[in-house]
Amino acid sequence: MADVLNHLSNNLPRRKFDAVIIGAGGSGMRCSLQLAEAGYNVAVLSKVFPTRSHTVAAQGGIGASLGNMSEDNWYWHMFDTVKGSDYLGDQDAIEFMCREAPKVVYELEHFGMPFDRNADGTIYQRPFGGHTANFGEKPVQRACAAADRTGHALLHTLYQRNVRARTQFFVEWMALDIIRDADGDCVGVVALEMETGDVMILEAKVTVFATGGAGRIFAASTNAFINTGDGLGMAARAGIPLEDMEFWQFHPTGVAGAGVLITEGVRGEGGILLNKNGERFMERYAPTLKDLAPRDFVSRSMDQEIKEGRGAGPNGDYVLLKLDHLGAETIMKRLPSIREIAIKFANVDPIKDPIPVVPTIHYQMGGIPTNYHGQVVVPKNGASTVVGGLYAIGECACVSVHGANRLGTNSLLDLVVFGRAAGNHIVSSKLKDGNQKPLPTNSGDTTLARLARLDGSSSGENVQDVANDIRREMQSHCGVFRTSELLTDGVKKILAIESRVGNVHIKDKSRVFNTARVEALELDNLIEVAKATIVSAEARKESRGAHAHRDFPERDDVNWMKHTLWYSEGNRLDYKSVTTQPLTVETFKPKARTF
Repeated sequence: MADVLNHLSNNLPRRKFDAVIIGAGGSGMRCSLQLAEAGYNVAVLSKVFPTRSHTVAAQGGIGASLGNMSEDNWYWHMFDTVKGSDYLGDQDAIEFMCREAPKVVYELEHFGMPFDRNADGTIYQRPFGGHTANFGEKPVQRACAAADRTGHALLHTLYQRNVRARTQFFVEWMALDIIRDADGDCVGVVALEMETGDVMILEAKVTVFATGGAGRIFAASTNAFINTGDGLGMAARAGIPLEDMEFWQFHPTGVAGAGVLITEGVRGEGGILLNKNGERFMERYAPTLKDLAPRDFVSRSMDQEIKEGRGAGPNGDYVLLKLDHLGAETIMKRLPSIREIAIKFANVDPIKDPIPVVPTIHYQMGGIPTNYHGQVVVPKNGASTVVGGLYAIGECACVSVHGANRLGTNSLLDLVVFGRAAGNHIVSSKLKDGNQKPLPTNSGDTTLARLARLDGSSSGENVQDVANDIRREMQSHCGVFRTSELLTDGVKKILAIESRVGNVHIKDKSRVFNTARVEALELDNLIEVAKATIVSAEARKESRGAHAHRDFPERDDVNWMKHTLWYSEGNRLDYKSVTTQPLTVETFKPKARTF
């Protein structure tokens, strides 16, 4: 069998590029634009057409301290981000991101992104959760918006600029595994053309992961079906740890029963949350910021209202998001997509009636460990070692600017800042001028063995049955509130499912679009992310940010002010220190989060 695989892998078709970027969302296309305009031969792989990447679903805005509505500055933005992260974010990376924010937003404006405007022509900014002036004194308007379709505007703007720069897109291609040489450097990727089933090796001087999040490990998620953690799965199988995977953000306002996102921008424009008694309950939990407290805080408050019997609806299992008081004109101008979503998925017109909402899995704070240049960095012999030729950006990466809880609008900012930063670092490293390292002789063998297992299966379980069991167990055991009993049981359940992943059966082996084959390959990634999440969560004995542990309700800075590192091999954990030293300013020291 090994001889056959060697023969096959050595004969796999190959193409060479200066850079291969896996993922065509906001971060991938911002990086590819930087490289293509610098003369790099760039290939961008995407499972879907670029403008259908999940960035298109981002609604509310991109955070930047432009100060167009009232006084603001990057230092206040940095404070809000550090505090929002529950002090687990790395402060050097956070300072870098907040300093760069105005620059990248103005750059997008010059690219032609259609931001909403004020009467004087400046970019309109709306309030958002956790955004404050003067270090938490009062709310500030910092979210630069294009109505409630900001991600859509961003993605189309970047795609058009990439077309202009002659970036090469491989549409409906799926990356399967990275190739590392004897030095541990990344020298390319094995990829599948989804329509034909053809496998190819793409050699590259630099490979960039921009594969987005993995929210489809949960049953109720605002994430697209393509968000299966492909970059995380590839990294884990290649021996790279995953960082802080216990931290998953529940967005407070997903449409009850549907999981479709209702942007925080609704509350930024003045929408309020009510319980069944018509009470604006956030005034009790966060007297200063009220409905615009950070997402983990609002989600837990909503969950508490429901659990204490003040939920609305026939089963008392949701709360209400009221915006009819804003008036039809404001809703139609600032929130047109939200009205459309509410009518289609909740059967209510928000101009007249409140929207039923519940906390829904939305965003992963953890991911592949990187520095703020986008380089993948792993611990080795007590020091941090850069993985040569490999970068990770966007939601699949953990810089970490989000720590234990992401501040609203920092997701789009993360994409653009670090996509641009990775592109700049690659260009400054002059990788284009260097020689391509040779491929190992066994390149592609592991991937071909995975494909042979799938195609050779004559019996076994259905792929979607196993995937749905992962989602159900993760939803049940790793939700808004966690306990030691739930997490311990969840680890056992997920490890039991892992043994079933290797025994799935593809019933439809036709080569038409390879849907069943692609879903089976995605399952290999889903199980890696699920293991990383539940094992990391079970080990963290505190409550911090999105990790709310009923048995350990307090944050424990003495024992747990550290990043988790999960390794697939041996299903083991390690830890590394949080970077508390910013680049130029004083450290923000941990203190209790009140709003």
